[in-house]
Amino acid sequence: MPLPLAPLLPIALRLGTVAAASYAVTRWVRSRTHPGRTDQRAEDALDDLGEGLSIHRPSDRVAESAGDTQTNATARVRRVIRFRGKTWEIDAGGMARFRLRQIGE
Repeated sequence: MPLPLAPLLPIALRLGTVAAASYAVTRWVRSRTHPGRTDQRAEDALDDLGEGLSIHRPSDRVAESAGDTQTNATARVRRVIRFRGKTWEIDAGGMARFRLRQIGE
């Protein structure tokens, strides 16, 4: 007895279209991104951060008369979580700089 494949054809066409579109999008995204790099100096600076949130303005970088100000912020959270017999350590740190500089015309 022959197997009727005609009812399956629309489903196969839809799945094939979705697969081709997702493959094309994946190729497009990969061609537009770069692998990145790891800077060991930045890694060391993040490891040296204290836990908590800190916002400050360095005294050597505050020159409001020249229209140049800088504010630095750091944050770090370290936690140990135990879940289903496994232990996970979460270490999230971030450093940010906001610089506002007036440019004379």
